Amino acid sequence: MNEFKIFNKSVDDYLTKEMLTFILYPLLGSALVLYIVFFSAASFGLESLENTQIQIEQYETKVENGEVIESTTTESYTGNSILDFLLKYTVTSWIVSFLVYTVGLFAIGYLSIFVSLIIIGFLTPRILAIVHKRHYENLEVESNFSIIDGIGKIIKTAFVMILLIIVLIPFYFIPLVNIIAINLPFYYFFHKMLHFDIASTITSKEQFVQVYYNDKGGMRLRTIFLYVISLIPFVAFFISVFYIIYLGHVYFTKLEQLEQN
Repeated sequence: MNEFKIFNKSVDDYLTKEMLTFILYPLLGSALVLYIVFFSAASFGLESLENTQIQIEQYETKVENGEVIESTTTESYTGNSILDFLLKYTVTSWIVSFLVYTVGLFAIGYLSIFVSLIIIGFLTPRILAIVHKRHYENLEVESNFSIIDGIGKIIKTAFVMILLIIVLIPFYFIPLVNIIAINLPFYYFFHKMLHFDIASTITSKEQFVQVYYNDKGGMRLRTIFLYVISLIPFVAFFISVFYIIYLGHVYFTKLEQLEQN
């Protein structure tokens, strides 16, 4: 089955009433987490402002009766008055607004991907069971992955992601290159955990090696496609169920091919 047919079949499954119901779980779960994180961050930011003080010195030179007079005035800003000061001027107001919205959108985007992945992980067996029953009922599936395998995979993948974030810091300041450098660690985690989530549900360890490593490039391209879509703000809330359906079809199709051989 070619990729186009797999994709169309995945879309058809995704749009069924049963699958659309699953969307509510990552949507509500992510909204709750983001709500908590937003107010926690806002509270922390306000507390930090209250304990911060800045002093602005202004120099003025004027001529009176042929004599040059220099004067210095110092203004102190503390707490919320710092924000009032920054927003008082057009340039600083624009910079503050730009930083808040930009950082906020990036934070929401990445956080929504991680939260959706975690929540959808609990739904993966149910989603794949439906796909299996609808399209691959004659295919026998087995899994010999353990909870220890899952915990070990999460720890190892998270460690490598954090290591990549640190190692790639110098590249964050290079235009264009920084786009790849920033996203590479998060994509690595996304790719590894998504494939492990599906493989550990419907394949044995031996089957996973055969399925994944015989099409390593294709597997990467598929998750790159899904990851790029997920970077669109709020899309990850709705598309995480599609991750499982689409890659589930890919794995089921390849398991069928293994069985025929």
